[in-house]
Amino acid sequence: MNQQEKRKKWYIVHTYSGHENKVKVNLEKRVDYMNLGHKIFKVEVPQKSVTKVKDGKRQDKEEKIFPGYVLVEMIMDDDSWYVVRHTPGVTKFIGAERKPIPARDAEINKILRKTQVQPAKVELDIKIGDKVSIISGPFADFVGDVMEVYPDKEKLRAMVSIFGRDTPVELEYNQIQKQS
Repeated sequence: MNQQEKRKKWYIVHTYSGHENKVKVNLEKRVDYMNLGHKIFKVEVPQKSVTKVKDGKRQDKEEKIFPGYVLVEMIMDDDSWYVVRHTPGVTKFIGAERKPIPARDAEINKILRKTQVQPAKVELDIKIGDKVSIISGPFADFVGDVMEVYPDKEKLRAMVSIFGRDTPVELEYNQIQKQS
């Protein structure tokens, strides 16, 4: 590991909420323009992919893990501090006012692992008492009343009338559609 690698650390920058991606783009442009690629290496907005089901339609979207924060890998000196601190949308570095404190490598690695592609978690706007149409599986074309919801397992339990008898059935989110 050379001297530059040893001095390279991750810092956490606070931004205006909703401006994280603008800060990333602006900072990367400033680094290029001011020729500071040897001091500011990476700019990351930690995000994860989430699938939400609303009105029976699946929507994939990126969700920020830490809204209002951007990670910057850099060698801290007056020049690099000035460029990052004066990027539009940046409010401050996390740490002391003039001497930002680098984040621990273990924390950054944990955050970056969360952003790597994982099976997208499905979120459903369903609650107890809602009626659902079963669209696949052995109970397809039946209607059920939601009794329990297990978001961590992406499943729910519904009461379905089979042969005139109410029967509890466990269903996966992708097997159902909320009735209007």
